[in-house]
Amino acid sequence: MHDHEHDHAHEAAHAPIVERDALTYYERRVQAIQALLIEKGVVTADEVRRTIEAMDARSPAMGAKIVARVWVDPDFRARLLADTKAAVAEMGVDTGSLIKIAAVENTESLHNVVVCTLCSCYPRALLGLPPDWYKSLNYRSRVVKDPRGVLEEFGLDLDSDVEVRVYDSTADMRYLVIPARPAGTEGMSEEQLAELVTRDSMIGVTKARKPNR
Repeated sequence: MHDHEHDHAHEAAHAPIVERDALTYYERRVQAIQALLIEKGVVTADEVRRTIEAMDARSPAMGAKIVARVWVDPDFRARLLADTKAAVAEMGVDTGSLIKIAAVENTESLHNVVVCTLCSCYPRALLGLPPDWYKSLNYRSRVVKDPRGVLEEFGLDLDSDVEVRVYDSTADMRYLVIPARPAGTEGMSEEQLAELVTRDSMIGVTKARKPNR
């Protein structure tokens, strides 16, 4: 391929760069506070960068490991439901940024789903960054009024005799849904079970995946 052709192919593979709008009030406020903290020697710019990098690197994998441990270890399950923060610390989670968190368990007769009606409060230490739909006004406003209708839009059709509970996350309290263990997973290892646990199942808008799907 000629260099000229290569250049055009390279350009076509990328979306055009769109100039960003001006910073919002809160973005300017964050920048000002950050600059002041660096100027006063409270933190360094490199520490801020490394913290942001670590936050961006988080994923739902840790949450999936915790759910899989619940499925195979009844004693851990009891500790998690009694004191979630202490139990997740056993799994190596840095709970320093977790103010308070509660695990809520789905069963055959009870289904839990989580929302933050005010903004996007979310257990990022366990699930990584929240999905865009979780932060949308559409989800935040509707799931508290019509949870079954919203869950159906996610492809989850619950029987009428299943109780649905909606938990509203706040700056002081986060929730982790423990999805029910799928049938047909007897004999699977903890690592294999963790692969069945999705981010959305730990928010409560879906169930854990079935094996071989």
